[in-house]
Amino acid sequence: MHLPIKLPSSALLDLQQGNFVLIRIQLAEPVHFSLLEKLLLAALIAASAVLFWKRFGIVVDKILKSRKDPGFHLFPIGKRVWDFFWEVLCQAKVIRERPLPGLAHAFVFWGFLAFALVTLNHIATGFGIGFLNPAGAFGGFYFLVAAAFALTCAVSIIGLFIRRFVVRPIWLSRAGHELSWESGVIAGLIFALMATYLAAFFVTDTSLAARLLWWAHTLSLLVFLPLVPHTKHLHLILSPITIFLSRGSFSQIPALVGDEDFGLVTGKDLTQLVSLQAYSCVECGRCTEHCPAASTGKSLNPKEVILGVRGYLNEYGPIAEELLLGKYNSQESAFQCTTCGACEFQCPVGIEHVPIIVGLRRGATNTGEWDNEYGSKLFNAMERNSNALGLSATERDKFVQKQELPIFDGTQEYCLWLGCMGGYDPKGREIITSFVEVMRYLGTSYGVMRKEKCTGDPARRLGNDLVFQQLAESNLEAMTQQKVKKIISICPHCVRTIQEDWKEFGSPPEIEHHSEFLARHHASLPHNNTGEKIAYHDPCYLGRYRNVYDEPRSVISSAGTLVEAERSRERSFCCGAGGGLAFLGEEHGQRVSSVRAQELVATGATTIGAACPFCNTMFRDALASQGDNAPRLLDIAQIAAAQLPKQTQTQPS
Repeated sequence: MHLPIKLPSSALLDLQQGNFVLIRIQLAEPVHFSLLEKLLLAALIAASAVLFWKRFGIVVDKILKSRKDPGFHLFPIGKRVWDFFWEVLCQAKVIRERPLPGLAHAFVFWGFLAFALVTLNHIATGFGIGFLNPAGAFGGFYFLVAAAFALTCAVSIIGLFIRRFVVRPIWLSRAGHELSWESGVIAGLIFALMATYLAAFFVTDTSLAARLLWWAHTLSLLVFLPLVPHTKHLHLILSPITIFLSRGSFSQIPALVGDEDFGLVTGKDLTQLVSLQAYSCVECGRCTEHCPAASTGKSLNPKEVILGVRGYLNEYGPIAEELLLGKYNSQESAFQCTTCGACEFQCPVGIEHVPIIVGLRRGATNTGEWDNEYGSKLFNAMERNSNALGLSATERDKFVQKQELPIFDGTQEYCLWLGCMGGYDPKGREIITSFVEVMRYLGTSYGVMRKEKCTGDPARRLGNDLVFQQLAESNLEAMTQQKVKKIISICPHCVRTIQEDWKEFGSPPEIEHHSEFLARHHASLPHNNTGEKIAYHDPCYLGRYRNVYDEPRSVISSAGTLVEAERSRERSFCCGAGGGLAFLGEEHGQRVSSVRAQELVATGATTIGAACPFCNTMFRDALASQGDNAPRLLDIAQIAAAQLPKQTQTQPS
């Protein structure tokens, strides 16, 4: 039985066979444009382009007039190409960190990619030179593919509109600002672009509706274009460039160049990468949502820091002499950052928050603008005593002698780096003692440096480049003299500083964290899994900075049952010690360490495993408020040492 179906010419009946009706869906386009329409189209395109460039040209000019980034180079280019493919084309980070809204953003982005060819053909059709034939094999297929993306894009933009203007997560808003109306207009225009395209499949080529839809689509496009550089949607153009032109490694702090470079002091110190990143911010608030300072009532908001730089550029420009820490960013906020890197890890458009914040700190510290009692005390301690705790070197010597730690003489495999916490802090010494027990059990040869100085990590993160340089150069010279080839450390901060930051002043030896050593020798160590519930805290400088997550867990899993906190691995919440904050006195608002300790206690674990002496210090005080029922706090070295045969264990000092 054949049923008669009346269809417009854009949805033609191709074939009837048996009881099946096969339909060819086809995009409707006006078949002819008058000379007046062509002239009007040309004028509108020109006006849209001029209005677009009027703002975008200013942005490009400010970026190009910013200072060139010292030491920046494109090579090796392979990683940049991969990052561009994975983060831009695949939208992997956007989706991974916020799956539902991330997928919606991805469909909008992919919709725009699919529409690139459609848009070119659309404009060309207006001038009578369209190159995609809706009735052709390729054209018909491509228009249908674009229609599928248009549908997902339309649904996604509705969802994102509802989320921003109805659900209104707090991190999407700006301090002292209402939600921008421009975002609503842009969303409406994107929806109009998709809707007018899809509607053209349901009308005929020669109908008035087809012509009206064509012009409605065109006007939506031409209005959308000049609005982009005036809104956060500028990231559509700049963020792919920002991601491709990253500094090359996570939270890489650029070197200062020359005697007149003090960091980010005024507009003339802003580099091209900083300016590019400032204009790339999409204001999504992912950095704010995951920032430990912002989450605990501090004034720091990483999104506002970046937008503050943008505001400065808009008002003063990149060669101004106005201070960067003033109208648009506060000194107080800059020095509340723990440098945990959660902001940078979460950012979907390639903004490197930590180097910018450290740059602002440098500008304040190196010029004497930052006057902080605790900071001054810390810097004096590092200069006079070569350690952040301000203790005499004889205290370290006593510990080395008591534990009978051999002095490194160049013949041992490892130089065991004690660090400030391992050499001077009582609990840090317990971690060193336990790790030494493990090394002795394994028969690993090691020695400690006779005169070891702080790596300079706190000074580096707080912006005191002079103190950092003095410590780095002194340590590098000593290591060269003693022929140190391989270092092992219990402190992720020491590992990062030696491995990356010291490169400005020489070639540091190979270094690894003790969790990596323990994991590598996992099979050679005793396993006595008691089933005890152990919660592991991921240190920021071990996880996000070094991508070391599984190694410490393998140590814990051999001793008990690993339980994860609500925020773990890449999303782990900071202990609050990083960025030199462990030495800067009381915090405003909630203590970051208390918030994290509560999350770890909530797992029901009887033991909390750490892999950083700074984390250990911060949680020590935070857990004290839990009373006698508080979980034990142990480093993974202590967990591993507890499984050794009793005769090999020694009492901690």
